[in-house]
Amino acid sequence: MRVAIVAESFLPQINGVTNSVCRVVEHLTRHGHTALVIAPGEGVSEHDGQQVVRVPSFALPGNDDSIVGISTRRRISRILRDFDPDVVHLAAPVWLGKAGMNAAARLGLPTVAVYQTDLAGFARGYRLWRTLGDEAIWSWMRRIHDQADVTLAPSTASMRQLAAHGFSRLARWGRGVDLVRFHPAHRDDELRRELAPNGEVIVGYIGRLAPEKHVASLTALAGLPGVKLAIVGGGPSEQSLRAALPDAAFLGFRTGRELSKAYASLDVFVHTGPAETFCQAVQEALASGVPVVAPNSGGPIDLVDHGWSGYLIDTGDGEQLRAAVGRIAADPVRRVRMAAAARESVYGRSWEAICDQLLEHYATAIVRRRQAAPAA
Repeated sequence: MRVAIVAESFLPQINGVTNSVCRVVEHLTRHGHTALVIAPGEGVSEHDGQQVVRVPSFALPGNDDSIVGISTRRRISRILRDFDPDVVHLAAPVWLGKAGMNAAARLGLPTVAVYQTDLAGFARGYRLWRTLGDEAIWSWMRRIHDQADVTLAPSTASMRQLAAHGFSRLARWGRGVDLVRFHPAHRDDELRRELAPNGEVIVGYIGRLAPEKHVASLTALAGLPGVKLAIVGGGPSEQSLRAALPDAAFLGFRTGRELSKAYASLDVFVHTGPAETFCQAVQEALASGVPVVAPNSGGPIDLVDHGWSGYLIDTGDGEQLRAAVGRIAADPVRRVRMAAAARESVYGRSWEAICDQLLEHYATAIVRRRQAAPAA
């Protein structure tokens, strides 16, 4: 099979879209398929032996970390025509993805659009983008996905959200997790001593430090007895968070083995963002054997078994957050039980299994496009 992937984000940007595209490309390579990635900005020209074609990009005003690809339908059409794919995979289509969708439609190619970003929820975190309004954003997204043969949503919450906004041809496709890379065995005693020299319970957040992640909610944990707060990541909210949490440990941006150690060395993982379509960070924490406290909203609803592998709390409720974390921190037996349940909960969610499901969705799109084609 030949698969063209139009990615709204890709390396060197590190985020959920990039991560899933990389895993898909690697799966396609392992199983003898050919892939082509069309991605914004400068960076690698191949991944896992598969070609990456770059298009011009610019940074979103008010959010320099978000790179947007710009290209015409004509240029994308030329790239697709030359590659001659069996199916076009659009990863979180918004700007570049819209051009990709239009080009694929013009060429009569089967398309699978993967919904990965709650754009309306993201926009609410930035004053400049809030002026667009939710309905305008949803209208834009609907015009893109209406052309897709299959739209994939990562969670039951996002499936309901898309259906409520009039999206059709929906199916669910979750995300995998690397069960070797994210494993309790990566727990690092030296890092734990560095973070908590007096044996405190280590409570951590790992992710982007930005308004749309509601990281200001972490301030509810300030001064919690017997707890050391560790924060991994960076972003526009970092300085204000440092000022509000002077006793927290800020570990910066971590990847690879250092990220694995950071996850596994926590006793409790906290996620604060209410607009996550899936929330890979929560899944990576669970795989690392770490209980999770997260909003009862979006992707975490499918991932956290409330009272068993962690707790789901009302969005933005600082008292609930503090109480849930405190409950786990104060009870070593509960922590051990929840840690085991966390790890157990991710069995069966390997990237191999998840990407096999994706190939089935590709096949569905190909059949639907063939059935919709006018008779010769």
